[in-house]
Amino acid sequence: MNKKIGNIFKGDKVIWMVFFFLCMISIVEVFSASSGLTYKSHNYIGPIVYHAGTIIAGAVVAILTLNIPCRYFKLMTPFLLGITMLLLLIVLLGGGESTNDASRWIRLGPITIQPSEIAKGTVILAIAQILSAMQRENGADRNAFKWVMWVAVPFCLLIGKENLSTAALLFVVVIFMMVLGQVPWRQTGRLVGILVLAAFLGVGFIFLVGDRSEAQKENQKEMVAANALSKTERLEEEEKEAGAVDKLLHRAGTWKNRIITFFEPFPPADEYDLDKDAQVAHANIAISSSGIIGKGPGKSTERDFLSQAFSDFIFAIVFEELGLLGGAAVVFLYIVLLYRCARIASRCENNFPAFLVMGLGLLLVLQATFNMMVAVGLAPVTGQPLPLISKGGTSTIINCAYIGAILSVSRSAKKKTTTS
Repeated sequence: MNKKIGNIFKGDKVIWMVFFFLCMISIVEVFSASSGLTYKSHNYIGPIVYHAGTIIAGAVVAILTLNIPCRYFKLMTPFLLGITMLLLLIVLLGGGESTNDASRWIRLGPITIQPSEIAKGTVILAIAQILSAMQRENGADRNAFKWVMWVAVPFCLLIGKENLSTAALLFVVVIFMMVLGQVPWRQTGRLVGILVLAAFLGVGFIFLVGDRSEAQKENQKEMVAANALSKTERLEEEEKEAGAVDKLLHRAGTWKNRIITFFEPFPPADEYDLDKDAQVAHANIAISSSGIIGKGPGKSTERDFLSQAFSDFIFAIVFEELGLLGGAAVVFLYIVLLYRCARIASRCENNFPAFLVMGLGLLLVLQATFNMMVAVGLAPVTGQPLPLISKGGTSTIINCAYIGAILSVSRSAKKKTTTS
């Protein structure tokens, strides 16, 4: 019996344990944090059944992925690049479904997929292949930088149109991979300098476009009210008035508001306006009221006030219910995940599986870091879910596939031979 189980759960046993604990925490905390959904739908078991089903499906995907020898991942790269680029273009051209003022999803029959989630793993897979193919005795060839940029920049630009935080996260992972791949420091340093300058210019541009976008909306409303245009005439006029920049950067107002809110001085507790920035406020209340051991699973009060308690702010609910010890345990699990990825990479004889496992590990852990920083008020709201814990469909399945790929490397990649 133990042998049969061992044949199913192959690969690094510590990674499996981290995956198991994160999934168990996810099921318990999402069930608790979904009280708003259950109240609205009058279905008190539906949301957790759906989430548990997603976790189980993700575990199946992880098992299927780990049984693919990692050398075959290279063969998937051209196909994944093509299909992912097509899906991102469909979203860019208006073929996606909108949620929370962002068009990020594509409906395929009864399911919806988020192309940006697939794109993250695709880019890491392609860059791992580029860096491994262009390794020389003293590090990566100078041309490696050019090829990495040819892959990373177009995908990040397409993702960033609707999901700027995901694009930024992916590009940070790309930079780390170039450092690990020993791309010449002069090239990497120049890129970082350009990015810092671009960030300052980008923030200024977001403020400018955000203001103009809002002004255009107000002018259009006044024009409609004054001239009493018909529905057809109004749509035609709005189409003319809406500029190309406004169409592509319609989320500039959201980005601007998040930046302003983050840098505003924190007012005294008795003067805090809970209606102005409810998510951050109630996340702070959840964390500050948690104590050492928390209120206990299922006993959160702030879940009823946090609109994304089961997703973007799930860490605040974990903290409230499991306390400082529970929050520290979640952080520890992600640290162990990254450490094991580094151990697996260090044992690989070939460069491709080593770069792949480090890229995927960095992606999961950095995303978790950003989510937890948002929850405790150390970063602006980004909309990044907590990997393997937050409620999700596409993101959960894809993250499980990433775990499966890491396990595949630990199982099938050729190990370095030790000489005595």
